[in-house]
Amino acid sequence: MGADLVTGADVAAAADLLEGIARRTPLEHSRALAERVGGPVHLKCENLQHTGSFKFRGAYVRLSRLTPEERARGVVAASAGNHAQGVALAARMLGISATVFMPESAPLPKVAATRSYGAEARLVGVDLTAALAAAVAHAEATGAVFIHPFDHPDVIAGQGTVGAEVLEQCPDVATVVVCTGGGGLVSGVAAAVRARRPGVRIVAVQAEGAASFPGSLAAGHPVALSGLTTMADGIAVGAPSDLTLAHVRDLVDEVRTVGEEDLSRALLFCLERAKLVVEPAGVAAVAAVLAEPGAFPPPVVAVVSGGNVDPVLLLKVVQHGMAAAGRYLRLRLAVPDRPGSLAAVLAVLAEGGANVLEVEHERTSTRLDLGQVEVFVVLETRGPDHARTVITALASAGFPVSEG
Repeated sequence: MGADLVTGADVAAAADLLEGIARRTPLEHSRALAERVGGPVHLKCENLQHTGSFKFRGAYVRLSRLTPEERARGVVAASAGNHAQGVALAARMLGISATVFMPESAPLPKVAATRSYGAEARLVGVDLTAALAAAVAHAEATGAVFIHPFDHPDVIAGQGTVGAEVLEQCPDVATVVVCTGGGGLVSGVAAAVRARRPGVRIVAVQAEGAASFPGSLAAGHPVALSGLTTMADGIAVGAPSDLTLAHVRDLVDEVRTVGEEDLSRALLFCLERAKLVVEPAGVAAVAAVLAEPGAFPPPVVAVVSGGNVDPVLLLKVVQHGMAAAGRYLRLRLAVPDRPGSLAAVLAVLAEGGANVLEVEHERTSTRLDLGQVEVFVVLETRGPDHARTVITALASAGFPVSEG
């Protein structure tokens, strides 16, 4: 790969362009993460950026450098949501018409926000690959300038201003952890950090079901995944570009992956402990730190890259995160089929401080003896220790249980 890497000077020039345009997002210390890591941990809150993600930075830099003739032709983009909003707002601010192709599965709030910024949003296909193809075809047919979500030096330089701000806000940072899909953000952050602090460790984090970098790095060229299976739609990218792969190969120390339970747990952690609304893709860096705190020398900065979460998905993820954290307990109990049995079970649960969410009766199971009824309960607990206490209390009261 002979791609020219974005330099620290490129990022500095992008920062000048974004001065007074993009928000300088806060760096928030996380005591809860610091206790796990054994040193300072900070969250770079790009979920509080204009449009709710870092994508606005790169989109604005890219569009601001279009020639007058290119601006007159308009722009077109493809995105699951965050790049769409970044392009839409940047285009409105610069007086450029924008058309954005989004998958039919794109979260409705992201579609609505894109349209509210003034772009024409068209829903095409089942995934981002189909939307990208439609956007490229539109560009060829109309002459509109295609704005790629990560495969352009101006986009990478714009995203790199996140890294420049991190160095200013946390001069002694030892490790920077970055959510990674196509690699535009981590490429830019790495370019900015390496130019000024070459000893800082830079870690890219991908969702296990959309981890295109490990295979591409091993092969030495972009290798497309056969499928994408993750709730983190913002980093569900099938393959890096030659440009982002070169940056990650040359500038990034490590690529790690996190599972769906890791993402759910981290999203719940950010809601409860950091008081931040985040999307699954935006919390991948936090998920990696939570999953293996000892792997990140402090001081650590984890980039929270976006907060545009669909409320329906948020509800599901919170429930999944609570289950992953041992906060939900599903039990089956065989109890005597006589009046008062269920009340006795509920009394034990109430005394133990477990909150009952669901109760079901089953009388016809072959697992049951005559005169028994099976009770299935879903409980909310305070965590694994509390769950074990509840189970012990039920068994002591004559109600042996099985989980599941």
